Amino acid sequence: MAPPQGIHPTAIVHPGAKIGADVEIGPYAVIEEHVVIGDRCRIDSHAVIKKYTKMGTGNHIHSHAMVGGEPQDLKFQGEETWLEIGDGNRIREFATLHRGTKGGGGLTRIGSRNLCMAYTHIAHDCLLGSDIVLSNGATLGGHVQVDNFAIIGGLSAVHQFCHIGTHAFVGGMTGVAQDLPPWMLAAGSRALVHGPNLVGLRRAEAGRETIAAFKQAFRLIWRSEMPRSEALDLLAEEYASMPQIMEFVQFVRSSERGLCPAEKNVEKKLDEDGVSS
Repeated sequence: MAPPQGIHPTAIVHPGAKIGADVEIGPYAVIEEHVVIGDRCRIDSHAVIKKYTKMGTGNHIHSHAMVGGEPQDLKFQGEETWLEIGDGNRIREFATLHRGTKGGGGLTRIGSRNLCMAYTHIAHDCLLGSDIVLSNGATLGGHVQVDNFAIIGGLSAVHQFCHIGTHAFVGGMTGVAQDLPPWMLAAGSRALVHGPNLVGLRRAEAGRETIAAFKQAFRLIWRSEMPRSEALDLLAEEYASMPQIMEFVQFVRSSERGLCPAEKNVEKKLDEDGVSS
């Protein structure tokens, strides 16, 4: 019997897999059982979708990507856990996305419209939002949380259990061992916060008041001698009507690993960017 239209005859698709409408599956791709692929997805040649993977609509899995692999966790004993992917994601060549573990809640979850470039790795129990960019070779350890619109630079690595905030930017070849709050930029062999993500703020069409507020937040949290709890109270009082700052405050208050430290001598750079503080 000929395979359904859109599925190449050399592809191996388990009869128990659920394939949506208008799905393309290329030569020598492998789709295991307990897989759900939504409408209009494209699975390129030699890609592998492992069991217990569920994805929404319009995703593009490029050649040689491996989606839904077993966790690299010595405690994992083959139990049923899942990888869930939203809509419109692009998973490039040789990327590896692993499903969850029982101890981590049994789920790795990836939102929508994310770009995982070549050789990226998303480990077990990670929770990713939407509109995120993982550049070539970026690696997320287990239980990492990455919020919407964050960018992780090429060849960077994020330590397990870290949290990267919305619109945060991690430079290339950076090791992140602690949390990076929303709208902040970190880089270095060991991640150091260089200040607000000014490029990201401007791309988001943030006003001068918002940019100045994030400069003030950076100075209070990383540069002042004020106790952090008092600095957060001051920010919450002064910028109560600014949702981005309130999100920043809540992130810092809830951080369990602590924050990435700051780069030294960064004040001059903040004052030279043409935005009054």
